[in-house]
Amino acid sequence: MNRISATPLGRLLTVGEVAQRSGLAVSALHFYEAKGLISSIRTRGNQRRYGRDVLRRLGIVKVAQRVGIPLSEIQTAFASLPQGRTPTVADWQTLSARWKDELDTRIRRLSLLRDRLTGCIGCGCLSIESCPLRNPFDRLGEEGPGPRLLESENEV
Repeated sequence: MNRISATPLGRLLTVGEVAQRSGLAVSALHFYEAKGLISSIRTRGNQRRYGRDVLRRLGIVKVAQRVGIPLSEIQTAFASLPQGRTPTVADWQTLSARWKDELDTRIRRLSLLRDRLTGCIGCGCLSIESCPLRNPFDRLGEEGPGPRLLESENEV
């Protein structure tokens, strides 16, 4: 965090103002700052002040998180943006294009899971003969740990 001296404070926002305008808790702002997603400067009294660009950055974080983008990927994407400048429409298009393929894959997997679970929930029996999620003799266990059926290349 930088210290300010001659910078006029009128155009900077306090942590409370950013929290109110973004709808986020102050602790969330501190967390995002610690993760490098936003940045502040310090007054001579050691109080945080934020440029208005953080409001757009926080908006992007909230949207990205809502669709399931992990913070680590948001951090990587933000590294391509210049600090101290409000992200533009072109910036958002670049960021969202990076995430589109991953989201499409996630949607296909979730749709497959939904369709298979519906069949299972519909009969309620988890029958080896009719359950679409069956795994006779633990064949999928031979492929490695964790859920395998929905990650199969020919399934997605």
